[in-house]
Amino acid sequence: MYLVRLIYASRISDGMSNQDIENILESARKNNRKENVTGVLLFNRNYFLQCIEGSRSKVNQIYHKILNDQRHQEIVILSYDEINKRDFSDWHMGYIPETAVTMPITQQFSSSEIFNPYEISGASAHGLLLTLKEAIKTI
Repeated sequence: MYLVRLIYASRISDGMSNQDIENILESARKNNRKENVTGVLLFNRNYFLQCIEGSRSKVNQIYHKILNDQRHQEIVILSYDEINKRDFSDWHMGYIPETAVTMPITQQFSSSEIFNPYEISGASAHGLLLTLKEAIKTI
């Protein structure tokens, strides 16, 4: 089975809480481990930027669940590629919250001081997540 990497952006729904984020992470980690899916989630209180890696069928199944998840709005695929190896193989779902450390890194990949994943390319989104992976410890 081919490996693929999907990177998408979405806007959070109104009324999203910290508990909702914890629930998303807990569910993703549990389910991704069973399905041999890896990835990372960047969250800045307005947007999700997420990378999902695994078999084409499993990544597609997960993406369809996200499309129907009321916690996400305006979901846009930034990148979908066949890959030779995973970049986030250590994490069934790494989590990078926005902090004072992440903000200058996100600005390197954006045309604005305020991070908005809708304004970056798929390649920039991938580069951003890789740079953050190397620069900070994920949760």
